[in-house]
Amino acid sequence: MKIGVVGYGEVGKIFAVGLKQTAESVCCWDIRFESVTDSELQLMHAGQHQVKVCASVAELCAQSDLIISVVTASNALAVAEETARHLRPGSGFLDCNSASPQTKQQSGKLIEAADGYFVEAGVMTSVPLYGLKVPMLLGGARAGELARTLSDMGMHCSAVSNEVGVASAIKMCRSVMIKGLEALVIESFTTARSYGVEQQMIATLYETFPSIDWEKQASYFYSRVAQHGKRRAEEMREVANTISEAGFDPLMASAIAEKDDWMAQHTKAGLFDGITKEADWQEFADRLTSLLPRKAKQ
Repeated sequence: MKIGVVGYGEVGKIFAVGLKQTAESVCCWDIRFESVTDSELQLMHAGQHQVKVCASVAELCAQSDLIISVVTASNALAVAEETARHLRPGSGFLDCNSASPQTKQQSGKLIEAADGYFVEAGVMTSVPLYGLKVPMLLGGARAGELARTLSDMGMHCSAVSNEVGVASAIKMCRSVMIKGLEALVIESFTTARSYGVEQQMIATLYETFPSIDWEKQASYFYSRVAQHGKRRAEEMREVANTISEAGFDPLMASAIAEKDDWMAQHTKAGLFDGITKEADWQEFADRLTSLLPRKAKQ
């Protein structure tokens, strides 16, 4: 199988390099390739791993049997639209983006109208932790067939439905919990740090949930949200859409998106510069509390 990857960010790189071991060929395209400033590291990475860089979506489609879309949630539908214009009949489109069921269904109709086949994927946990073996739930008329093919190529895919929207609904509902826990930990731990009561507060968490390593988990949460807050905020807006599509008010999802945006703005402003992704959560919290006009007191 010839694979084309749209979106050569953190996940796109992992998928492209991993699939190179078994695919006939792997090529990639990213909108950042059009910017001299933004493309340098991406192009260097592709060259080092012998992943062919395409000049356009059209060129990528011409060389691919299966297009894997791994972009930000806000760009998921636009990528499907652009791909549909150039898709070779009979080619597949695997949408791995964190988009709502309705967005996935809209994308699917575009691909199918271009005589391609569409399969959605719900990526169920952190890709950097699992690499190519990250658990993914697939949905669509050809989900079972593609799940077997990709599993043979080293991925960990399971078909959950012949209908598009089921896998994304599972993923989106899970994100309320996972991204919500990230936001809660950042708000709780940072506030506790500002009052100087973090050790006492965390001790009570260990009493209630002894199976969770709260210090280690907090460090991971701060690091991931600081690095990918913008992407998380976009995903949570899609989660809010999912909740609205079900008929409920997305009160929690909207608040989580705001918290992720808040972290992303501080990252963009350079607040976390110099902090490594392996750093303890206290380093991130101290940078945040440094913004306060005065330290909170007990």
